Amino acid sequence: MKTNEIISKEELLKHWQGHRSLTRRVIEAFPEKDLFEFKVGPMRPFSLMAQELISIAGPGLKGIVNRVEEPYSEKIDLKTKQEILDEWDKVTRDIDVYFNMIKEEDFHDTFNLFGEYKSPVYENLLYFIDNEIHHRGQGYVYLRALGIQPPPFWERY
Repeated sequence: MKTNEIISKEELLKHWQGHRSLTRRVIEAFPEKDLFEFKVGPMRPFSLMAQELISIAGPGLKGIVNRVEEPYSEKIDLKTKQEILDEWDKVTRDIDVYFNMIKEEDFHDTFNLFGEYKSPVYENLLYFIDNEIHHRGQGYVYLRALGIQPPPFWERY
């Protein structure tokens, strides 16, 4: 199903990468100890949220491109802020490569992400972005609770 274009493939990638840049700055804003230990109520520390985002975006996008429906696995155990930032940067580079392998005509094809979430490719991509925004919002709450001013949410560069 082809519809009139609202935004281009390149604009969608730029939008996603803008969110990734902002989330990276949120990770950077945390003191090392608080990144791994601070939490509010039953929520997880932000380090675990960041690792979830890392384990979804890269493998999920590779699955879409390669049409591999492997189960979701959060089998990463990053121990320092620098390890998280390094892995974040690696996945960010992977996104550029794999996103550009998706043909525009395939955006409406159904794909069963992680063998569990059967929806059009574009909905899977929007899920990656939405999930990141959701968890970044939690990071903003944490930073404010720690007395740290988070980066402006509108500065996605």
